[in-house]
Amino acid sequence: MDYQIAENSLKDRVILVTGAGDGIGRQAAISYAAHGATVILLGRTVAKLEAVYDEIESLGYPQPAIIPMDMMGATKQNYLDMADTIEGQFGRLDGVLHNASLLGVLSPFDQLGEDTYDDVMQVNVKAQFLLTQAIMPLVKKAEDGRIVFTSSTVGHQGRSFWGAYSMSKFATEGMMQILADEMANTNVRVNAINPGGTRTGMRAKAFPAEDPSLLKTPEEIMPLYLYLMGPESKDVNGECIDAQPKRKPGAAS
Repeated sequence: MDYQIAENSLKDRVILVTGAGDGIGRQAAISYAAHGATVILLGRTVAKLEAVYDEIESLGYPQPAIIPMDMMGATKQNYLDMADTIEGQFGRLDGVLHNASLLGVLSPFDQLGEDTYDDVMQVNVKAQFLLTQAIMPLVKKAEDGRIVFTSSTVGHQGRSFWGAYSMSKFATEGMMQILADEMANTNVRVNAINPGGTRTGMRAKAFPAEDPSLLKTPEEIMPLYLYLMGPESKDVNGECIDAQPKRKPGAAS
C-alpha cells in the first residue's frame, strides 16, 4: 500500500520514540522530526541518542529532547517520573512509538534459558506495559493521540527456535489489541507495525550469513510509520500492519 502523508502532518506534535539510538528507531525519530514533530529520544546509550539529536538539529528540524533510560532495569516509578518530566517540559504527548526490543538468543525451546526469557519479556513486554500506563493520561489529553507498537512476523505465527522473542511479540500484539479496544471510542488510536526483514543490527544478529544489501533500509519502510502516527490514520485502530506485505514466506523479522 502506498501510504500518503502531508509534509507537515506532524507539525507541533510531541512524539516519544523508544530505542531511538539506532536502526528503525533512529530513522523514525528523524522522519517524524522532518514532518514537523518535536521528538523525544529514549534509549539506553546516551552517545547514540546525542548523535541522533545532533543530526536532527543539523537538518533544521524542531529541537528534540533526550531521555536516557535502560528499559531492562527501569521501574514503574521511573516511567511515572518520565511522564511527569514530559508533561512539565512540553505540556503534552501526542504519540508514542514502542520500538525498543531485545532479540535474546535463538535456540530450541527446551534449551531456552530462564534468564534469556526474563530479559526479553522485561524489555519487550513489561517495560512497554509500564511505560504505556505511565503516559496514558497524557496521550488521552491529546487531540489526536497515537500509540504504535512493534511486532514481528514471528508475532503472527510461531516459528522454531525464535523462543522468547516470538512469545514477546505475540504478547505485544495482544497488548495492542486490548488497548485499542479500550480506546475505540476515544481520540487515541492504537496499532502495531511488523517492519519485516530490515537492514538493522538486530537483523544481522539473527541472520549473520544474510546479505544486508538485499534488505530494505529503515528509511524505505518509514511511510507506514509516518502514516500511523499522523492524522491520516484516524480511522485505523487495533491493526497490526506489515510494512513489507509482499516479503517471501519463511523470512522472519
